[in-house]
Amino acid sequence: MKTQVLYGDHISKEGKVRMGCSLMLFDLAGDKVLLTQRSDNGQWCLPGGMIDPGESITEGCEREFWEETSLHVRVVRLTGVYSNPNRLTVYPDGNKAHVVVLSFIVEQTGGSLRLSDESTDARYFPVSDAVRMDLFHGHAEMIRDALAGDEVAFIR
Repeated sequence: MKTQVLYGDHISKEGKVRMGCSLMLFDLAGDKVLLTQRSDNGQWCLPGGMIDPGESITEGCEREFWEETSLHVRVVRLTGVYSNPNRLTVYPDGNKAHVVVLSFIVEQTGGSLRLSDESTDARYFPVSDAVRMDLFHGHAEMIRDALAGDEVAFIR
């Protein structure tokens, strides 16, 4: 069974609140963003995942990025907080979650790009293409928000 996403009026009240992160690594010119292709459903997405109990947000972000890409990163800036009450994530083990996602821009500090068991591909896409793709869980909106030039993080 794959992870499922269900939609409905405030359906997220059926799950526990979980904290997640989505992370944007842009190339040096700033016109391409790194995306990974998920092994569970084939969708392209920003690297990221769930923050584990006992981790700071920064530690969780850096661990998730490393696990999915083998790249070391440093969190630079919070760009948005996303909490759709009309979306419920149902995991293969039956757990249900209302996922609150913190979105950050990161910078690479080391490592070499490699795939993990969570991804089948990873590459940089032109931002102009990425924001028009059908990315996982609204990641295109997160990219657009990050590039909007606002100094304050979006709350959606």
